Amino acid sequence: MATITRRRFGKVRKLPSGRYQASFIGPSGARQTAPGTFATKTDANRWLVKVEADLARGTWIDEELGRETLGNYTRAWIRDHPKMGPRYGETCLRNLRLHLARLDGLPLLGVTPAVVREWHAAVMRGSGGHTSIAQTYRLLRAVMNTAVRDGAIVKNPCQIPGAGTERAKERPIATPAQVGELVDAITPRYRATVLLAAWCGLRRGEVIGLMIEDIDLAAGTVTVHRNRVELLETREAFDDDPKTDAGRRTIAIPPHLLPFLVDHMAEWAGKERVFVGRAGAPMRGDAIRQAFHRARVKVGMPGFRFHDLRHTGQTLAAATGATLKDLMRRLGHASPVAAQRYLHAVEGRDAEIAAALSELAVHGNAAKLPRSIVVKH
Repeated sequence: MATITRRRFGKVRKLPSGRYQASFIGPSGARQTAPGTFATKTDANRWLVKVEADLARGTWIDEELGRETLGNYTRAWIRDHPKMGPRYGETCLRNLRLHLARLDGLPLLGVTPAVVREWHAAVMRGSGGHTSIAQTYRLLRAVMNTAVRDGAIVKNPCQIPGAGTERAKERPIATPAQVGELVDAITPRYRATVLLAAWCGLRRGEVIGLMIEDIDLAAGTVTVHRNRVELLETREAFDDDPKTDAGRRTIAIPPHLLPFLVDHMAEWAGKERVFVGRAGAPMRGDAIRQAFHRARVKVGMPGFRFHDLRHTGQTLAAATGATLKDLMRRLGHASPVAAQRYLHAVEGRDAEIAAALSELAVHGNAAKLPRSIVVKH
């Protein structure tokens, strides 16, 4: 029969085999046992003394959890993260599969700074895009931060300066005339998508998420309540809330857009949604992408992306004299620091910005856009 010796910290249990098992209550509140048994009670007590000292110094690790593989721990981290959206979760799993495969089977304790450096150097020499590699490094760093908090490791091994930073390329900015050429070149069903992206700064998901009631032609406003999410691997599509409170916003429409929107609502809109496909189902983002690709080739702008329309709108709005707060409010930007500054931007300025955008559309040209007012995403 097993006998138990109680101590001030932990307990030692003599097993029927004659060996000793040591255990204690860990930081999580669950009982933790030593990874092996001991030949003598003295050895078991020494192990508990070391554990107690490590806990006091903040250097204790859960060896059982530390033996969990990085792949399994990361997949659980993605599954259980309280703020993990479906689209980003899909991106994390894809990056885990594509870029972290060589580390997938390693125990958390085996992911050392040297291993991370070797892995990062190898993937940077490979064919993967630097943006997705930076995303993957940030994922690994976040996962290992959680492993530190869980007591699986003592210190985060991701110590490479700048490895998680994406060095964004300077994106092209269209002139008002070029926006007009794109509108003329694209299939009529998609013209309003270009206009709302360029002159109101809507994201593609915000555009195709619009309902009929979100556009008030009498008041000259468009209200963003939702974002249309499309998963790449499963092709599932659904409406979701904007990522932040700042994403929910009502935007004044530049007056020169209103005739186009009136035509669109009469000719192309569905019963409930502003943008639908030919069969009446919600418009797919890929349909916009393909139509826009054809239009940009026609007008000689092959490297110009649909999202660059939003960047263009931000730059054109800045050219009218809009302040940074105005831009944050109009474009739905938010960050942990910026949200406090920009959520309370003065509402009355938005209509002035919209009117100035129409003025720029009529009289603006590339020479009138000062480079100093370009605001990067």
